[in-house]
Amino acid sequence: MAATTRVNTETKDGVAWITLDGPDTRNALDAKAARSLIAAREAIDADPQAGAAVITGATGAFCSGADTDVLNSLRTARADEGYEGLDILYDGFRRFAALRVPTVAAVNGAAVGAGLNLALTADLRVVTESAVLMPGFTAAGIHPGGGHMHLLARAAGGTAAAGMGVFARSVRGRDAVGLGLAWAAVPEGELHTTARDLVTHLAADPALARALKAALRLTVQDTAAWDRAVEIERARQMWSLTRPSDAMPKES
Repeated sequence: MAATTRVNTETKDGVAWITLDGPDTRNALDAKAARSLIAAREAIDADPQAGAAVITGATGAFCSGADTDVLNSLRTARADEGYEGLDILYDGFRRFAALRVPTVAAVNGAAVGAGLNLALTADLRVVTESAVLMPGFTAAGIHPGGGHMHLLARAAGGTAAAGMGVFARSVRGRDAVGLGLAWAAVPEGELHTTARDLVTHLAADPALARALKAALRLTVQDTAAWDRAVEIERARQMWSLTRPSDAMPKES
């Protein structure tokens, strides 16, 4: 059986800590992990004592993106199966984005492809200075998916969306703040404390926290535009995954 990433959730003092733990895959996402993220979201939403959620990764990485076995299976899938497979993966971070409490992504290492999407769906990001935000899709000959360019633009504007989504540029954690991709870049040993300090007041007043999150989604986060972006990218991503191998770029 292929290794999968566990999604561990612990709520402490009003903060739900979600940890991606897949040491053999650098916390990659497959269907099981995506469903676990959805289950974590539902449990947090149902807990009236939870006022905020922080997501991070174990084993020195945040999330390496979609599991390679999943991507390989999509290359030979029928169109309907491929769309379903993509939707399961993307539902994981789309449901995370819809959490009723404010969310922080504590990016402690590489956030790649779908893993970068997951980080971008958080309401705020803090990163280690050595973290790397890597779009991953284009450099691998895959069209971005999951509304990737919309999420980049929502966080940091059109230049960032072009630079990362089209031109495949990665961003180091120490540079992410200046681009608007993160709120703070800190030494690795300070990441947990920094994330906790950001949400302490929310954890103390869950009712206000949930009202603030609802207002943020309704007034700032254009979920309808994200839905459109997901549909636009989905067909192009499936095309890029299933095109004949002789149409793929050759390695130099």
